[in-house]
Amino acid sequence: MASSPTFISIDSLHKQFGHFTALNQLSLDIKAGELVCLLGPSGCGKTTLLRCLAGLEHSDAGKITMAGRDITRLPPQQRDYGILFQSYALFPNLTVSQNIAYGLSPKKRLNTAVQRRVAEMLDLVGLTGSDQKYPAQLSGGQQQRVALARALAPSPSLLLLDEPMSALDAQVRERLRHELRLLQRKLAITTLMVTHDQEEAMVMADRIAVMHQGQLIQYGTPQELYRQPANAFVAGFIGEANWLPYTKQHAQQAQVEQISLAVKQTLVESQGQLFIRPENIRVFERAPDIATENLLLAHITDSVFLGRHYRLHLRPDGMNGLNLTALISAELGDRLTHAHAAPRCHIQLPAEALYAHA
Repeated sequence: MASSPTFISIDSLHKQFGHFTALNQLSLDIKAGELVCLLGPSGCGKTTLLRCLAGLEHSDAGKITMAGRDITRLPPQQRDYGILFQSYALFPNLTVSQNIAYGLSPKKRLNTAVQRRVAEMLDLVGLTGSDQKYPAQLSGGQQQRVALARALAPSPSLLLLDEPMSALDAQVRERLRHELRLLQRKLAITTLMVTHDQEEAMVMADRIAVMHQGQLIQYGTPQELYRQPANAFVAGFIGEANWLPYTKQHAQQAQVEQISLAVKQTLVESQGQLFIRPENIRVFERAPDIATENLLLAHITDSVFLGRHYRLHLRPDGMNGLNLTALISAELGDRLTHAHAAPRCHIQLPAEALYAHA
């Protein structure tokens, strides 16, 4: 995507609802053919941003361009997009074919060209043979596919998705995420998706825009956001994180309660917080034979079996009651949690996995 041109450019968009600021001078560029997820808690402005793109809301200030064309004040029908709502918004009195054809021929005239396009869309979303069924005869996942086919039927250059899988059960949602991502790549259609589900964003997006209180907090690939979060909000919202308040000893040494920890990052602030992902904490049944940096003894206060993994809740010695969470293999977890005595283990907080935030 790095070489793709910018397709959507959002510049200093501002939207106020009374005293509530939904969008606060937000700027964002989306490249041609990429899938971008707007991710954030409820009320952060992500749906307002999508509605401004769709022309269903108008911003108070700022500019939106699409393929170099200013669409800020254009009506929805002049913006060349398809949209899939959370509710799917299928017409219950129309068949699958009629629902898909509606965007092509609102007057329900199913001429040969329209019929051919409907058949192509049904094949694309894997619903060939369901053309004469009504929405009530379909499962939630099938209804979502019909709504997607309807959105794609006019061959829009932009696809807008408003939490399209939130109404589905977990198993169906996981399968459709994969199918939708494959379809988006096959069509190379520029896509903007709203979600509050960080796993969904991580699985599907080329880039994620993390929003909070109407502002863009960080924009990057899932790997960038997970490994190099801009601040504590992003680190806590994208995945799990352990937080350790520290005092700087020197450039690459931090004091956490009674424990001195080496870090790779150069510490700038005199105080702040270190964070480490649960999977980056190394857990040992017994102390390693060789000298190991940042090695601690910890009590296992609780464990949760997750199939392939265990989630361990740990209380390291010398940290005055601070708690850590670690993810370990099922095999190691079995051995540790089946110990007869109060389970203890050695843990290492690798210097390269500790990140500081003020």
